[in-house]
Amino acid sequence: MEIKVVRRIMEMNEQHAEVVRQRLREAGVVALNLIGAPGSGKTSLIECAIRELKHEVGIGVIEGDPDTTRDAERIAQLDVPVVQINTEGGCHLEATMVLRALDEMNLNGLDLLFIENVGNLVCPVVFDLGETHRVAVVSTAEGHDKPAKYPALFRTAQVTVLNKVDLLPYLDFNEPQFVTDVRKLNPDMPILRVSCRTGEGLADWIRWLLQARLTMR
Repeated sequence: MEIKVVRRIMEMNEQHAEVVRQRLREAGVVALNLIGAPGSGKTSLIECAIRELKHEVGIGVIEGDPDTTRDAERIAQLDVPVVQINTEGGCHLEATMVLRALDEMNLNGLDLLFIENVGNLVCPVVFDLGETHRVAVVSTAEGHDKPAKYPALFRTAQVTVLNKVDLLPYLDFNEPQFVTDVRKLNPDMPILRVSCRTGEGLADWIRWLLQARLTMR
């Protein structure tokens, strides 16, 4: 019985993900599902993108969080549309939640939609949200073993962002091993080295986003 229940949940999620994908496609919106651990810097990456692009690219944000609205409040200060999803303790977003959030957002005039998933490297990977691209976000402070320990994320992502590279001099982070492990799982995936604090690598992040935007053209 439990297996049947799980199967129904996943089938329903896939159906809703297709609806999300179709709505985004019809509106010409590229959706980016950012998956990473708590504190990896997902919100900061979104903020940097907004500051750089909002005058030339229409941007919207869906913020997933178990309880608070703090990240959404940060995004709102940048004067772009943002919808908060509180999972009430849940460890991931589901396509049904995103579909409801889209009802609260005017897709007209949007080019990029950032979906910040709940901080977790396991559960969010299983649930298709109808996104166009999946972004794996890892901070140097988490350690270099994340691709080896959580391979599913790196197999399914279209880009990996190695964030907080400004901390490398102070950490025991084996970057060559990190890159090797990612390449074993996804040989052609770009790996972007970024620091939201110093600005290092942000041009590469912005360049990747602009290229991703062309997906719907």
